[in-house]
Amino acid sequence: MSIPPPVYPTQWGTVQPANPFDPEKAAEALRKAMKGLGTNEDAIIQVLTSHCNAQRLEIEKKYKQMHGRDLRSDLKSELSGKFETIAIALLDHPRIYDANECNEAIKGAGTNEDTLIEILSTRSNAEIAEIKSQYKILFKRDLERDIQSDTSGDFKRLLTSLVTGAREERPQVDVELAKKEALELFQAGEKKVGTDEATFNRILCLRSFPQLQETFNQYRVVSGKDIEKAIVSETSGNLERGLLAVVKAAKNPGHYFAERLYESMKGAGTNDRALIRIIVSRSEIDMVIIKNEFQKTYGKTLASFIKGDTSGDYKKTLIAIVKE
Repeated sequence: MSIPPPVYPTQWGTVQPANPFDPEKAAEALRKAMKGLGTNEDAIIQVLTSHCNAQRLEIEKKYKQMHGRDLRSDLKSELSGKFETIAIALLDHPRIYDANECNEAIKGAGTNEDTLIEILSTRSNAEIAEIKSQYKILFKRDLERDIQSDTSGDFKRLLTSLVTGAREERPQVDVELAKKEALELFQAGEKKVGTDEATFNRILCLRSFPQLQETFNQYRVVSGKDIEKAIVSETSGNLERGLLAVVKAAKNPGHYFAERLYESMKGAGTNDRALIRIIVSRSEIDMVIIKNEFQKTYGKTLASFIKGDTSGDYKKTLIAIVKE
């Protein structure tokens, strides 16, 4: 069964389809940039960042057809380090990329919980189903089972609920239900000695994002504080981070990803894997919104933050994707 083609960019993406689109010309430009002595990195960056993902997949096919060579293999032999990583990431179908990132988060000693939380709390039901399908094809294992064997307790239950990909997707909001469930959340947390994590799990993983937004509004009425404050005071560790991610993604995904980008770059060292994943995966969806949220929250443009935290062709590629 073939994977569905990627969806074309929304108006809020910083990467838009090349128009006119000439895959033959683009494939030729990539070959020219890599053959002979030396590599024209700028030409590679220009082709990869001026076409959307669906077009890059077409260019990859055309490259093999024209030159009898594998584009990924050629890029890997010509590039290195973080520049190579982001160049290859740009060629992956979004759901194959997500499946690979989930595998990276799980394999080996320890688990990168933040990666799993980010992907599973921000993808649609259809996207989660496709991630699971690609994960099985790529790694011959079941994503849900791998997550369950790598996590424990209430956090395991949260991720298991998210990976089922069964969130309600009705656009209509039921205000009475929101009032009822806001009260349930209040009674399960602040009003109770100890916390009934199962109630938080059920409501936050089951209801649509518009419904949850109304529930959070009603929660403020019931308790006089934001749901985030209740989660921080009532839970801890991975469960706290997971529940907060769902709340933030439901309220304002642009702000959630702006915060994730800031976290990846602040302080000493950079979490390049998270930086690349968010830039690549949101470039055609809502990067314009994320940039606005970033500047509003941190008082600096996302591009200026990236420039201060990265270097070389890697930096050039990131800036070409997010734009100034």
